[in-house]
Amino acid sequence: MPNLPDVVLWSIPAFVLLTVVEMVSVRIHPDEDAAGYAAKDAATSVGMGLGSLFFDFLWKIPIVAIYTAVHELTPLRVPVLWWTVPLMLLGQDFFYYWSHRGHHVVRILWACHVVHHSSRKFNLTTALRQPWTSLTAWPFYLPLVAAGVHPAALAFCSSVSLVYQFWIHTERIDRMPRWFEFVLNTPSHHRVHHASQGGYLDRNFGGILIVWDRLFGSWVPETDRPVYGLTKNIDTYNPVKVATHEYVAIARDLRAAAGWRERAGRLLRGPGWQPAPAAAVRAEGTVEGTVEETAAA
Repeated sequence: MPNLPDVVLWSIPAFVLLTVVEMVSVRIHPDEDAAGYAAKDAATSVGMGLGSLFFDFLWKIPIVAIYTAVHELTPLRVPVLWWTVPLMLLGQDFFYYWSHRGHHVVRILWACHVVHHSSRKFNLTTALRQPWTSLTAWPFYLPLVAAGVHPAALAFCSSVSLVYQFWIHTERIDRMPRWFEFVLNTPSHHRVHHASQGGYLDRNFGGILIVWDRLFGSWVPETDRPVYGLTKNIDTYNPVKVATHEYVAIARDLRAAAGWRERAGRLLRGPGWQPAPAAAVRAEGTVEGTVEETAAA
């Protein structure tokens, strides 16, 4: 297996430089309608990013062990060549789309991903607001490993995706050229994804490419100015609370659940799922209804 560059490590100077440029730009040419910057919010986002580096290192130990076992068991092999790397990037981006979409519509997965949507600001520091419980994404990429993609190559592709998505967390770029907007994820598309308005909820899940959203019916253009955050925002800058608040809410709901059916719904349904009131169940003659009002942004 050839040594692949650590693109995240090499990109850190660019992350810092671009963030400083954005901060200066916001200060010199403020947009009164934009979410802008807040010192405590930005500090929390940076703190979440630094914490994620530590926790991701811990989670990688079991994940690498599983990926390595699957890679050893499969007879397939995808060599790392100049023409296979783009194909692996394409495959990683496809499965990223489904992982990202799954983390918005399954509550126990949303408990991990909600961290990234918890800021009511939208700037380059928001890209750093990463979860500390990222153990939930690895199953989505098992098909790639089973198809012969080396775990190190998968990690490289994931790093490229992460670096690409840094620059799309900004309000300072309005629109890219039309062809670019049609194929690739852009700040405009990602502003929609981070918005909390009803028409924008659970849309634009793409990582590098936006074509998956167009193909699978989850794309929405930016029209109204987004309102960022969650449908029920959290009023804290404490990184530990930001990282764990949804798990705490799930535990509370599980303790109060009336039975195993409701407990399963609290874990596996959408973030805003509620069991139907008992009176409605009796009136309609149903076992259980739902109110799907996702809390995902």
